[in-house]
Amino acid sequence: MSRMTLADIAAALNQPPLAHAHASRVVTGIAALVDAGPSDVTMIASDAYLKQFAKTNAAAVIAQRRVRLPTNTGKVIFAVDDVEKAVADVLTLFAPPVQRPEPGIDTAARICDLARLGPGCAIGPNAVIGRGAQLGSRVSIHAGVVIGDDCSIGDDCDIYPNVVIRERVSIGNRVAIHAGSVIGSDGFGYRWDGRQHLKVPQIGTVIIEDDVEIGSCVCIDRAKFGSTRIGRGTKIDNLVQIAHNVQIGPHSIIVGQTGIAGSVKLGTGVVLGGQTAVRDHITIGDGAMVAARSAIANNVPAKATVSGMPALPHRQSLREQAAFRRLPELIVQVRKMQEEIDRLKKKA
Repeated sequence: MSRMTLADIAAALNQPPLAHAHASRVVTGIAALVDAGPSDVTMIASDAYLKQFAKTNAAAVIAQRRVRLPTNTGKVIFAVDDVEKAVADVLTLFAPPVQRPEPGIDTAARICDLARLGPGCAIGPNAVIGRGAQLGSRVSIHAGVVIGDDCSIGDDCDIYPNVVIRERVSIGNRVAIHAGSVIGSDGFGYRWDGRQHLKVPQIGTVIIEDDVEIGSCVCIDRAKFGSTRIGRGTKIDNLVQIAHNVQIGPHSIIVGQTGIAGSVKLGTGVVLGGQTAVRDHITIGDGAMVAARSAIANNVPAKATVSGMPALPHRQSLREQAAFRRLPELIVQVRKMQEEIDRLKKKA
């Protein structure tokens, strides 16, 4: 961890200057309330953590402004409107630099003579760059990356170890693709001819726009024809499957283990919780939110919040879940009622 003072933290958070005794205090990291030591900064986001706050040993606390903290704690308090953003700003101060290949081409890399590399590129060992591939400026290609023929990668991209970018894929500027992901595999297209599954050629491509980040072990399939597109600013978690011809709008969030079937369209700012399943040819409108482990079988309107299997408006889904939990009790009640009816029939 880096070493800095509380004055440095205050400056990063646009806080008033601290008294000298506090300003010069050295801090070495950031930790949770229960784990923080005398050289750590910590955070508190709600009143639910006040008991932990009372016991923390942290040197300073980043606190949501609305939290009712006790006075005279002896701790430095940085009151902020958005504690998560403030913590992200402080984490940036402590974050170690990302390990990148040295600028230049490693002797163990293989680069086709017809590939074009922009200035400042770094190509790690055992990387393979195919015929006609074009890399922009300051692209970092880590060890074991394979970039297929006629690919295009923009400026300031980070392609981490063992990523495979298949032929004819286009990637914008400032894109990060983490280890083990595969971009541009064939879409899953087969036709039954009465005897066997015949493969349908997948001749399209994948387009990844600017400022996208793709986690580890993500698979994004090329289109049958046309393109699979990931909109600018979208962030994709680990272990996500995106099928052929999917269109993901700008600034969407796709959480881990989500599977999106072919020809799905997501609008701007859509959020898919972890393990969401989306069937083919579905449209999800701008700003919609899907709870984790939902199954999307029908179109979702803009700004809607849905959950469940199959997914329903969230409030309706909660009511149905509550009713389902009462089902064993209701079965017992119905059985007793039936027994009483049978008894009355015998007496009649």
